[in-house]
Amino acid sequence: MGLFDRMKRVVSANLNDLVSKAEDPEKMLEQAVLEMQEDLVQLKQGVAQAIAAQKRTEKQYNDAQNEINKWQRNAQLALQKGEENLARQALERKKTFTDTSNALKASLDQQTGQVETLKRNLIQLESKISEAKTKKEMLRARITAAKAQEQLQGMVRGMNSSSAMAAFDRMEEKVLTQEARAQSAAELAGADLENQFASLESGSDVDDELAALKAQMSLPGGSPNQPQLPQQTTPPKSNKNEVVDAELDSLRKQLDQM
Repeated sequence: MGLFDRMKRVVSANLNDLVSKAEDPEKMLEQAVLEMQEDLVQLKQGVAQAIAAQKRTEKQYNDAQNEINKWQRNAQLALQKGEENLARQALERKKTFTDTSNALKASLDQQTGQVETLKRNLIQLESKISEAKTKKEMLRARITAAKAQEQLQGMVRGMNSSSAMAAFDRMEEKVLTQEARAQSAAELAGADLENQFASLESGSDVDDELAALKAQMSLPGGSPNQPQLPQQTTPPKSNKNEVVDAELDSLRKQLDQM
């Protein structure tokens, strides 16, 4: 491959790439439909002109037929009157119009075929334009959906690394921290309440023991406010045993009541 061929191929590739990038699908579809509509207008004008020419040829053909019939009648009239020379001239004029009529008939048949072909082409073009418009709207909807999806994907990609999402993460972390603090405070409050009830239970045991001591201090030979001090003199042995026995009985009663 020569150098110029390679350069030509590179230039062509670059130009094709530029053209592809410059093409807007929606605008290209709209332009294609406009061009088809312009072709339709031109074709309609051509069909109208062909039909007009056909009508003129048809009129000329009918006029020639009328002339043929007229000169045919003139020739018959001349023969009836014995004017053979005049009848010959009438037949010559008839032949002239007959030749013209034959030429007009051939042209009329050709024009009729052309008009029928143009009409079929017109119908086909109208059908293609209608199909193109429908397809254009479908493609336009797909282009709009593709653009929206592309824009949405771009927004999603931008949100993944944006400061807004980072702010949401920070706020979520703060909410979690605050919830943890509230839960800890609730647990501490519940533990403190349990400690208070535990202290009340232990306090009741002390109160019971205190009541038992008070009851013990109320024994015979004692005072409600303070215990009885022993006498300086030594009591008889029998009295001492009775006091001990009474105290033992009181302790037994207290034990039974506990």
